[in-house]
Amino acid sequence: MKNLNSDKVFVHETATIDDGCKIGDGTKIWHYSHILTESVIGLNCNLGQNVMVGPSVSIGDDCKIQNNVSVYPGVTLEDGVFCGPSMTFTNVLNPRSEVDRKHEFKKTIVKRGATLGANSTIVCDTVIGKYAFIGAGTVVTKDVPDYGLVIGNPGRLVGFVCACGVKLPDGEWIDANCKGCSREYERSESGVKEITGAST
Repeated sequence: MKNLNSDKVFVHETATIDDGCKIGDGTKIWHYSHILTESVIGLNCNLGQNVMVGPSVSIGDDCKIQNNVSVYPGVTLEDGVFCGPSMTFTNVLNPRSEVDRKHEFKKTIVKRGATLGANSTIVCDTVIGKYAFIGAGTVVTKDVPDYGLVIGNPGRLVGFVCACGVKLPDGEWIDANCKGCSREYERSESGVKEITGAST
């Protein structure tokens, strides 16, 4: 059954919530959006106008999904993911109208804190690393590392960003501090990892 008894969940009168959905407190679902059966949406999310979720999709806490985004079966959003206006997910690699491939849905995982820019396209069977940043209009065709900055068509890794969204230094470095929040990062052949959090 729908978990909509809490007065802490806002659903606009034009939105549709199917049976079997669970929606966390503090979440807002706006005009003409549709949450399909068995989907789970976490706490304090904000789904804009004309958003479609599901069926059986999992969205974490504190996610922001802007207008005109469809989150299809096979897509999982972890906590704190930002989906920009009109960005696109896919779940089949070789779709045909005349061939039923629902049993071939591929998975896409978007890890904690990642940003998917406006009008970007995420080709399925990929993993978007935590706090990665996908530029507007980018077409992602392969996995993106944690904190990776990817732009273009096809998408290419052009650098790394802090958890706060500020670009980390270009060029070769082993340790670097974010100019925006002073978090410290370590870089190696395997990628980038955070060493210390933001200064207070």
